[in-house]
Amino acid sequence: MNLFKTKKQERGFREFLYVLPFVILTLIFCYAPLFGWSYAFFDYRPPFQPTKEDFVGLKWFKSMFATESMRKELFRVLRNTFAMSGISLLFSWFPMIFAVFLNEIKCKPFRKFVQTVTTLPNFISWVLVYAVAFCVFSSTGPINSIGMSKGWWDTQKLFLQDDSHLWFKMWLWLTWKNAGWASIMYLAAISGIDAELIEAARVDGANRLKVIRHITIPCLLPTYFVLVMMNVASFLSNGMEQYLVFQNSWTKNAIEVLDLYVYNQSLGGGGSYPFATAVSIFKTVFSMILLILVNKFSKKVRGESLI
Repeated sequence: MNLFKTKKQERGFREFLYVLPFVILTLIFCYAPLFGWSYAFFDYRPPFQPTKEDFVGLKWFKSMFATESMRKELFRVLRNTFAMSGISLLFSWFPMIFAVFLNEIKCKPFRKFVQTVTTLPNFISWVLVYAVAFCVFSSTGPINSIGMSKGWWDTQKLFLQDDSHLWFKMWLWLTWKNAGWASIMYLAAISGIDAELIEAARVDGANRLKVIRHITIPCLLPTYFVLVMMNVASFLSNGMEQYLVFQNSWTKNAIEVLDLYVYNQSLGGGGSYPFATAVSIFKTVFSMILLILVNKFSKKVRGESLI
């Protein structure tokens, strides 16, 4: 009995050593930076270290709602954030449907070609994506040249400086970049569907569309709902790289999301590190509340929690 316990303890220790490097990396890159939250309670001016005399308490948190102009600015940023995240959430089914139709391609070389072409953009930085957009949609790009040569418009159009339908345009760029990568998880779920279930449906006379409707999609829905709830939990976290490279004087009001707003306030010329930190803390706390609520909803509806 003691020998059995010793072997079990040794195995548990070895398994702990397997995950120890990842635990250390998580502590270094995810938890150690939380020390920077302390700057939100000081009148911090880099590169000097904050002192007791610089302590201002909740001043920077109150400043977010202190004046009418600040409230309007924060409302504008939140509106952009909710709009961008809302559109992504509204079309969150697209990678699932893309994976379903990709799986229906019977020619394996062509299917692998489509999957490779749609997955590669995920590994391209947003800087290169904007470079492609600038080459194609600039005033001297092929879109303007073709449009003017065909007589569709008389003067050059500034597509990248146009803020009309900007939220939807950003979603299109995001989908072009991430759709192939996002579909991988659904393709893995499709490969786990019992082949005998599909064969039985075909014996009963079900065609390909009926198999997709009554077997494939219902089997993918649990994966879809888990991903949707995780997206809801990170509703305020859009990232900033995409919006930073597409931002300019004409589109800033409509494209500045919360993450980009924090960057602009701290490193982008705003120069207010404590205020940017306070906004970031506000975003994190709100995201944690959303995560807890979504987790409770998942446990109540699905019987399983996300965390």
